Amino acid sequence: MTRIVLQNANLVDGNSPPRRATIVLRGDCIEAVCAEPPMAAPDDQLIDLDGRTVMPGMVLGHYHASYKDIGAVPSPFGLEASPSLQAMRAAKNFRLALECGFTAVISAGAPHGIDAAMKAAIEEGTMVGPRIMACGRDVGTTGHGNDLSFPSYMQIGASGAVARCDGPEEFRKAVRQEIKDGAEIIKIFATGGHGTHPPAAQWQLSREELAAAIETANERGAKARAHIANVDAMLFAIDHGIHILDHGDGFDDACIEKCLEHGTFLAPSLHFPKVMMAIAAGSVYAEGMRPDFEWMAAILPKANAAGVKIILGDDYGAMGFPHGSYADELDLYVNDIGIPAVDVIRWATRYGAEAMGLGDRCGTIAPGKLADLLVVDGDPVADIRILRDRAKLLAIFKGGVGFKNELASLVVNGTA
Repeated sequence: MTRIVLQNANLVDGNSPPRRATIVLRGDCIEAVCAEPPMAAPDDQLIDLDGRTVMPGMVLGHYHASYKDIGAVPSPFGLEASPSLQAMRAAKNFRLALECGFTAVISAGAPHGIDAAMKAAIEEGTMVGPRIMACGRDVGTTGHGNDLSFPSYMQIGASGAVARCDGPEEFRKAVRQEIKDGAEIIKIFATGGHGTHPPAAQWQLSREELAAAIETANERGAKARAHIANVDAMLFAIDHGIHILDHGDGFDDACIEKCLEHGTFLAPSLHFPKVMMAIAAGSVYAEGMRPDFEWMAAILPKANAAGVKIILGDDYGAMGFPHGSYADELDLYVNDIGIPAVDVIRWATRYGAEAMGLGDRCGTIAPGKLADLLVVDGDPVADIRILRDRAKLLAIFKGGVGFKNELASLVVNGTA
């Protein structure tokens, strides 16, 4: 089997300072990482990167592939368009994520079983896209934030993107149904806040309902994540086994301690409020986000230094926030908030893979790991903005297959 030998690489994996290395790929895996090039075999493809960067493929830890201008036109959530059209949008956006260097995504919600279908299509070769951890409908109570997308007099029968349930037993049944329909992670709408109409302090379900939803997901071998934006709810959810805190507005020292104790992941998703505060400056909606944004911008460096596992991802596809600007989020955390670039790269790679349950298979550059990696024309540790420029992504490998491969001019023997 032909090996791909990436020589003279600037190796960046978020675990240590960048270093010069040679990375050897065989089949779908990384065979070796060494300081010097190994003895070449006759059919090796040798590529001299001359200091260009090799890093793990990135992971979007909060992703809505089917979203398009959500919120721009009032309509029942998840019924803005036909299921078929939403599936086509999702296929386009999953491919776009891969084109942007994200070789894996963790969904934060999609209607109509779209995520599970897209994952199956990618795995059977029907379409091209990243690795997917599938989610389904938002599980929440009658009248919770997303259930308010239509008035009761409409008497909508189709569920769209919302699984409406009341009482612990209904939550258990709803979670089981989502898992039956292919969801690997359950999205729970736990509180208001973070751009939704209900206030952050308002629980959108009872403690008993939240506990039942999380515990049922865990019992069935799935994970749970929650739209959650107040400290009491976060601490309760962490204690009951939540996997990912979405947004986490109000995150504080007690939350840091609990996350470290339980290994809970945080997806702060601050890119959306930053964009909204810019394009809708002065509006009640945008300015209502500012205090929470500023609080999170102040606490995240502390949480990061303490070792909280923070991941990337946001509500791309919401109104004014189109798909494709994914790498802008890294720029925000590095240049607006002041997190070291090597740490944010760790969020985007190692922590994302761990949140997906793939920490032993990808997220770092090491022998035996899957060859999910990027070749970047530049050093993202020196300038994280390089990752915003898709032209700088010279190669995108997923499982050793070059989804994009513009390394022909760097081959020193063999063929590209």
